[in-house]
Amino acid sequence: MISTHLLGALGPTMLAVGNVASGTVMSLFAQSGTMVQAVLLVLIIFSISSWGIIFYKIYQLRQAHAASQSFATLFRGTKDFATLAGANMNAPSSPLARIFATGYQEFSQWRQTATQATPTEHRASANLENLELTLRRAVREQMTWLERTLTFLATTASTTPFIGLFGTVWGIMNAFQGLSTAQSATIQAVAPGIAEALVTTAVGLLAAIPAVMAYNHFIRQVQVLTAEMDGFSAELLSRVRWSLQDGPQSAPGGASHAVR
Repeated sequence: MISTHLLGALGPTMLAVGNVASGTVMSLFAQSGTMVQAVLLVLIIFSISSWGIIFYKIYQLRQAHAASQSFATLFRGTKDFATLAGANMNAPSSPLARIFATGYQEFSQWRQTATQATPTEHRASANLENLELTLRRAVREQMTWLERTLTFLATTASTTPFIGLFGTVWGIMNAFQGLSTAQSATIQAVAPGIAEALVTTAVGLLAAIPAVMAYNHFIRQVQVLTAEMDGFSAELLSRVRWSLQDGPQSAPGGASHAVR
């Protein structure tokens, strides 16, 4: 789903990159000066790295979405938290499963403490507050995990056009310096240098356009997953709070491990 839409949108750009790389860029690269070649190499490295990240994020977010949907279905159909904790081992790519694991660990410590002291309303309220804070922290951790490497795409999108522009300015300077020593100031004398200069801007844009499109797409996907994580955390906390209304033995992880 994610890969089809994104790659469909980036398809023309990929074709353009291939056409340029096989023709103009390679021929002009061989004729360029050292500085322009260095700029082109930097841009190519940025482009290759960003494409690697794009394909990785497509896979990662697709896996995270599918695994989270499966775990959410299991969560809503299972009353036994211990069973969910075991199922969590089979869903390592699910942000919801990781959030549940963090919350379940906090809840298990809570239950161990409750067996050593008489539970009170104040203690239960404090435990619920701690669980809520734990779930919020877990959501933030999963957001950080999902957003990892997106910074590089943003950096590529914002810097490669300027790197390409630097190569263009440098190439134009060399072109005009060559024109000053030429016997005749004709377009034929300056055209090769201008073309050499402008190709760096073109390569910079070809590196930036896929990066900015992919970045915006992935940010939207992360926002959707974040909304799902917030909803799941609220649902988990609500189940624990609701179960406590019938007493500690009805709480998940108690004697029956059951939740309504």
